[in-house]
Amino acid sequence: MKCLILSDSHGSEREVEEVILRHRQEVDAVIHCGDSELKKSSPILRDTYTVEGNCDIPGEFPEDITEEVNGIRFYVTHGHLYNVKMSHVPLSYRAEENSSRLACFGHSHVAAAFEENGVIFVNPGSLLLPRNRPEQTYAMASFDKEGEAKVQFFERASGEEIHTLHKIFPVDKA
Repeated sequence: MKCLILSDSHGSEREVEEVILRHRQEVDAVIHCGDSELKKSSPILRDTYTVEGNCDIPGEFPEDITEEVNGIRFYVTHGHLYNVKMSHVPLSYRAEENSSRLACFGHSHVAAAFEENGVIFVNPGSLLLPRNRPEQTYAMASFDKEGEAKVQFFERASGEEIHTLHKIFPVDKA
């Protein structure tokens, strides 16, 4: 399973569309972790798993989503309801409750990937307003048949990979 993960695009329709079109044919799912500031009816978000962020129109999107694509269960939320700027513990509990292998979130605008208790957490950063790095970013997460995960981050305008953020998470065989 391979998915494209975006977040915190804050109304930037052209940039969201550009990134989705760049990768649509190579991914099984497109995820937007909130603060798109677009309407649910926007054709740009067609066939994407999109959640509501704190800057979105209330009720336009669900607060969270749990789905399974090609055998990988994932959980998506914006993160503001879980206080992700302070701690990942509440989000970790929720992802584990949903038996998710992948948890995608935004809100902090900080690109990051880490693993905790068998769950891969990905914050793709922001397509528009990055924090802690100069690049406007998005991410791709892929899982091979054995379940090993690879998370890559890309610069929005060029589509070039940011190798310093690249992460591989082997399957725990224990």
